[in-house]
Parts: sequence; C-alpha cells; structure tokens
Amino acid sequence: MPIIPDTKNWTWVLERPCEECGFDASTLSEHDVADLILANASRWPAVLERDDVRVRPDESTWSALEYAAHVRDVFRIFDGRLRLMLEQDDPVYPNWDQDETAVVERYGEQDPRVVGEELAAAAATLAATLDGIPDDAWGRPGRRGDGANFTIATLARYLAHDPQHHLWDVSG
Repeated sequence: MPIIPDTKNWTWVLERPCEECGFDASTLSEHDVADLILANASRWPAVLERDDVRVRPDESTWSALEYAAHVRDVFRIFDGRLRLMLEQDDPVYPNWDQDETAVVERYGEQDPRVVGEELAAAAATLAATLDGIPDDAWGRPGRRGDGANFTIATLARYLAHDPQHHLWDVSG
C-alpha cells in the first residue's frame, strides 16, 4: 500500500515541492489543473499495457494497475467534492478510506483496459467540472471530515499532486 502523508497536515502539498516526485503545486494556478489532469490521464494507457501491470514491487507497494484504479477513483471523488462545494455552503464531504476501497473494490483484479477507459472518462468529467468553475467561486469553502479546510482553489491544487505522484510511483 502507498504511504499516505499525515492528512491533517496537508498544506505542505501547496507550499513546497514533493520530496519524492518533485511536483510543485506552489507554482500551479488552479486554472491549470484541468489541463494537468487530462495530460496525466493520457499517460496511463501506456502504463496499463505493460506486461507487469499486476505485479507489486513488494508487499507494501501497489501494482501499476492498483495505482491506476486509485487515480481513477481520486478523479471521481474529487469531482464529487468540487460539485458539493459548488452546490452547498461550506459542506463537509464524506471521508474516503482509499486503502479500504482498494481492498473492497479489488483494484488488483480489475481489467486494465476497463480501468484505463474509466480513468480517462473520470479525468474528462473532472476537467469539465474544473473548467466550468466560475471565477467568483474559487474561494468557496469545504471541509473533510477530519477537519481539513479547503477552498475550491486549494482543493484543486491539492488534487493536482496525487495523480502526478502516482504516475511517478509507477514510472520511477
């Protein structure tokens, strides 16, 4: 399983480059996230065609297929969170246990072709949501169940790191 950073101290993602993958959300405008999501999604089909797509490098690290299924679900979850923030005042979005989801949904047993198609569709939906955010809505607030506070702008920039990092995970 991937090592998940302390989710209560999430702001580091917006303040400095990731020490592992090098992605730097501090240089990113929230207006660029949609294009970044689509560019990221375009790189997953090649990963999913690899012969070793189901192979875990070790017991505690996901396979490329599991990472791709996770990224697909990240796109879906964050699209839902953004829509909730656009529709409600300061919503609290449900917690998401990504490790539990990986087990329950059997990420490692899914069809790589289907995961690729679903990832691309989820990325397109998310990008459309991001592109449709009115200029005066980027400051709308929302919260995770653990108390982490976001605006639509910070949630978008926070989101940008995850798929980039996971592409780095499977590409080295």
